Amino acid sequence: MAAGHRPVLDEEFPVQSVLTDSLEKVLGQETPRPATPLDGVHVSGFLDELLSLQLAVRLDEGEQAGEKRVRLSGSAASLARVHAVRRVPVSRPAPEDADEHYLVTAPGEYPDLLEPLDSDTVLLRPGLWEALWIDVRATEGAEAGDLDLTITLAGAGGHVLTEQTARVRIHPHRLPPLTITNTHWFHADSLSTHYEVEVFSEEHWELIRTFLASAREMDVTSVLTPTWTPPLDTAEGRTRPFVQLVGIREDGGRYAPDFTQLDRWLGICRELGFTGIEIAHLFTQWGARHTPAIQVATDEGLEHRFGWHVPATDPEYRRLLETLIPALRAHLEAHWEGQVLWHISDEPSAEHLEAYRAAKAQVEDLLEGAEVVDALSSLAFAEQGAVEVPIVATDHVGPFLEAGRRPWVYYCVSQNREVANRFIALPSVRSRVLGRQLFAFDAPGFLHWGFNFWWTQFALRPVDPFEDTCAGGPFFGGDAFAVYPGPDGSAWPSLRHRVLADAMADHRALTWLAQLTDRARARSLIDEGGTLSYASFSYDEVEHLRARRAVDAEILAALG
Repeated sequence: MAAGHRPVLDEEFPVQSVLTDSLEKVLGQETPRPATPLDGVHVSGFLDELLSLQLAVRLDEGEQAGEKRVRLSGSAASLARVHAVRRVPVSRPAPEDADEHYLVTAPGEYPDLLEPLDSDTVLLRPGLWEALWIDVRATEGAEAGDLDLTITLAGAGGHVLTEQTARVRIHPHRLPPLTITNTHWFHADSLSTHYEVEVFSEEHWELIRTFLASAREMDVTSVLTPTWTPPLDTAEGRTRPFVQLVGIREDGGRYAPDFTQLDRWLGICRELGFTGIEIAHLFTQWGARHTPAIQVATDEGLEHRFGWHVPATDPEYRRLLETLIPALRAHLEAHWEGQVLWHISDEPSAEHLEAYRAAKAQVEDLLEGAEVVDALSSLAFAEQGAVEVPIVATDHVGPFLEAGRRPWVYYCVSQNREVANRFIALPSVRSRVLGRQLFAFDAPGFLHWGFNFWWTQFALRPVDPFEDTCAGGPFFGGDAFAVYPGPDGSAWPSLRHRVLADAMADHRALTWLAQLTDRARARSLIDEGGTLSYASFSYDEVEHLRARRAVDAEILAALG
């Protein structure tokens, strides 16, 4: 019998187990789908690619709860790391009119959190299917090839409860870097607030580096940079904690910027491999009617000079920007070699057109030649030239494609029917398919608003993401963040964090194959009979994995 295909209950071992792949969500009651070995291999990929699989385990009701010992052996053991898949509370898993593909629609506890094992033991509960998440990463060519990984679960006395062996294949090449911009907005104030540390203290900087590294592990390439406190997801009249990297001093009626803190941020981004930054939005969200919260140092101390109390067209704000924007652009030109994205305001709609244009007029001459992008889903609005580079919601992208455009795309809580998304209640394939969609439709970039938004809606109060995955209730579970704050200051990934990294790896492989052969050939391997679109795709996990294997095989053949 092939490794990984033991019967669900093997007489040799007293505990049920199933080896499954990274696209399965082990919900607890139903027996998980077993992994399907393709060419005798359970998981495969390239050097530096994070390859994941799961061991699902069900302790009988009569089995004593407690810590079980996990042991890895085989030629891949030194390359592997284990996490426990933990359930988290989801008070709002799905919309009332959820489509048929949601795994669950009722509130409950569902798998998402990947808790790293500090030792070789894991706490498991009887009576439910639990899962261990195993990551395998090879970095050296000598580690490539066909490898074995045996996962053994033992009781306190050392007796073996269950054991499964996976076959891992690592190709002796590296995927080229991601060629598109992938940005998930980073919220520095979530870190300072959750961990109760002073903004830009040494403790805060350490957290920033740790969580930025986690974002890079998800193949995020561009980071929202708090040049000033981003005016995002904040109720009108309220202010989130100031996280302003650019110091601004007024002396003798003249503004003078200080980029010392910004340079520290850029240094971290450079070291971690980010290739782009997003400058914080220049005007408030949902209409561009006000200025962002900006502090100015004076002889009397720090002054909250701009914010909700100052209109977007205020002459004093223009006077600040006349100094700030040219100085910032010149500094970045000299000290940052990557992409720089600018924003006017997030999510303007048709009724905001006049206000958006007025705000844009404040800075248009100062941003000449800059790359300006904003979330915008109205083709008519875009055709009027209000936004140079629109970022379009995936459920509104059809008219743009029909008009011959190839826009950036985004999704958030509103994109909850048929299209890809990353909610906890959705099957993982609905997150991973994003990579092939972005390739197929030649999207220059993807944006998501919440890498680590640990607040209620409108940032009215902070939340504990281990207890509240729905931003206080209005968002579907998982919309607001993809990473959890480990108690020791480490970044604990979610299951969705790993799957989104896989999506970007798929894009990288497809792009490489297109370069080695041609784009039509690469697209044909994911075309799904001509049905692939942003709103139509297969939910067949095995076929999704099989298509990626086919892409890899053609890459290897082209490389000779």
